[in-house]
Amino acid sequence: MTKITRRGLLGAAATGTLSVAACATPAKTVQSQTEAYDGEVEFLHGVASGDPLSDRVIIWTRVTPQSGTAPIPVTYEVTDPANPSAPAITGSAMASESRDFCVKVDVPGLKPGTVYNYKFTVRTNAGEVSSPQGRTKTTSESGNTPVRMGVISCSNWQFGYFNAYEALSNEDDLDVIVHLGDYLYEYGVDGYGAEVATKLGRVHDPITEMVTLTDYRMRHAQYKTDPDLQAAHAAAPWICTWDDHESTNNSYRTGAQNHNPEEGEGDWSDRKQAAIQAYFEWLPLREPVAGDVTSAVWRSFTFGDIATVHALESRLTGRSPDVSWFDALAGVTDQQVMMQRVSETLQTINDPARTMLGTEQEAWLAGELKSSTKAGKAWQVLANQVVMARTTLPNFQEALTSEQLAAQQNGFVQTMIGFSTLGLPFNLDAWDGFPAARERLYEGAAAANAKLVTLAGDTHTAWVNTLTDANGNRRGVEFGCTSITSPGSGAYVTDIPNLGDLTTEANPDVIWHDPFNRGYTIVSLTPDTARAEYRVVSNILSKEFVTETAAVYESRQQGDSVTDPVRVA
Repeated sequence: MTKITRRGLLGAAATGTLSVAACATPAKTVQSQTEAYDGEVEFLHGVASGDPLSDRVIIWTRVTPQSGTAPIPVTYEVTDPANPSAPAITGSAMASESRDFCVKVDVPGLKPGTVYNYKFTVRTNAGEVSSPQGRTKTTSESGNTPVRMGVISCSNWQFGYFNAYEALSNEDDLDVIVHLGDYLYEYGVDGYGAEVATKLGRVHDPITEMVTLTDYRMRHAQYKTDPDLQAAHAAAPWICTWDDHESTNNSYRTGAQNHNPEEGEGDWSDRKQAAIQAYFEWLPLREPVAGDVTSAVWRSFTFGDIATVHALESRLTGRSPDVSWFDALAGVTDQQVMMQRVSETLQTINDPARTMLGTEQEAWLAGELKSSTKAGKAWQVLANQVVMARTTLPNFQEALTSEQLAAQQNGFVQTMIGFSTLGLPFNLDAWDGFPAARERLYEGAAAANAKLVTLAGDTHTAWVNTLTDANGNRRGVEFGCTSITSPGSGAYVTDIPNLGDLTTEANPDVIWHDPFNRGYTIVSLTPDTARAEYRVVSNILSKEFVTETAAVYESRQQGDSVTDPVRVA
């Protein structure tokens, strides 16, 4: 396929200016709210809710004007289905071009631990046009009612259908859905997933890599047209945190692996702000208050006495520059030079000044962990983007037969076979690339006597891990979810059906690993147990599929610690 470049099609990149104001305008400032809109509108992107608290929740929609003059007056209605005689909570907002016609309202005055329905309406000269109805739920202030969370990550439009979102939307009684990042992907139609996308007729819009504010908005709009994603958003409130592809691959505070100014992609700070603005417009989360760092979206949510969920931001605020074995060792054939490069890379990643979260967020998290345990919350849950446990590759040279080694034609896999003999952490984009920062996090958890349940995405594979510090002390458990569509490591190997077992055997902290399947995880918490059910869908290349449970693991509280997860199904 011919390379489609941003410069060749649209010229130099340009982005908009970030606005951290909410999409909704309070009703008292809206003029002529009772007047009908003078054009036609549609609700093409569904509804969503998020960032649930005990007395309020964000509700979201996007109004698409087909004609008329913006801005568009919108009303909303929130009702209690268990108490139909109770008066509805209503209000109004404006859908304006400045926020891409998105409407986001922080609805106050709700009751704790309560399910609500909500919808939006625009009154036009031709009559009322209403959005689909969504279901949301506030958190409990106290009590030991179990908490049930859907955990997801890595939904790439070009790699297939969002069947896992459909299956997730049919789960019963979800309190919240936690999206750990890579909600969308930045690549153009000739990028990651291009071959599958062409076969399915499911290619990215815009066709180029997203760089400008317009690009990011168009891509968000495309993803939100998917009926399965809409169904999942309408099923429960979401807690969202971004990873890298919401901006671009392997992003960090001052740049990204996939940001190339020399190819017309402009200044990194402009692109980063464009990505953040579009994300704020299109996702149901609270935004930083005026004056704060625009990427400072770390925040905490309390679910009764069961858990505090700490949503982390590990990309755009405090992350140190990307380090990669591929960059360090590319083209090196001399053994002495290779070992020198390995030594230099290890020295870089072990630098105590290297941060994943940044000093401000590190201090915030340590304080939040203490506050949670002091308040008697049973679990401290980290909504964290990347794998925290220490992992290495199996030694493929020893573990594979000569036939299996010869069958590996993928260049990435061939590189990993040679690298695997070194016994080194291979994924430096995860916490293994920030070992000193990981130890600081563990020290904060130990000081708070926290019972950590870390959630992880990013790798497109499923994990059950024990978290141990550098001294071998158990600090918690980790449940890593697979992807909605993005391919895992199992997609690139040939005839290694036991790849998951080989990975588990090579890593003392890894209890179970699934490198092959797409799906999501249901994490259920009680005062004593943390349970992870790994759901997988049989197919993403058509809409014909079944959903199965691949494995179920449980960890229990035991004194001041938690037990290693045990398989129960």
